Amino acid sequence: MFALRMLALVVFLATFVTAQNHSANLTITIRGVRNDSGSVLAAVYDADKSFMKVQLAKATLKAKANKGEVEFVVHDLHAGKYAVSVFHDENDNGKLDKNWMGIPTEGYGFSNDARGNLGPPKFTQAAFDFDGNSSKSIDVSLHY
Repeated sequence: MFALRMLALVVFLATFVTAQNHSANLTITIRGVRNDSGSVLAAVYDADKSFMKVQLAKATLKAKANKGEVEFVVHDLHAGKYAVSVFHDENDNGKLDKNWMGIPTEGYGFSNDARGNLGPPKFTQAAFDFDGNSSKSIDVSLHY
């Protein structure tokens, strides 16, 4: 009887631990890439405190630009709230270029197609829920 109870406990704990560690893939499709110059860079953030601080991003991605669309896949992402920022680094200098007034001269975008007011949107505007159990796809449109 004791062995049966122990087996039931082990099965229960294994199920609980497995349920807590689910992860799935997030596919990010960048739409509206105006040319194939340079690269498209994306960052995935999981908190307001880290949002727009690339060194604190949950994932950073880079791909050769392709006129029209570029797609990224973040593998094994755990459940949580996330926000994505993207830009088209047309001259491959690793930064979002801006004019003398601070307005971007290269394409940029955020999840939920969030738009900021005189700057980037807030994390909450760009954030979306990811359940970690099933793969999810999102689209981000670039604005030039």
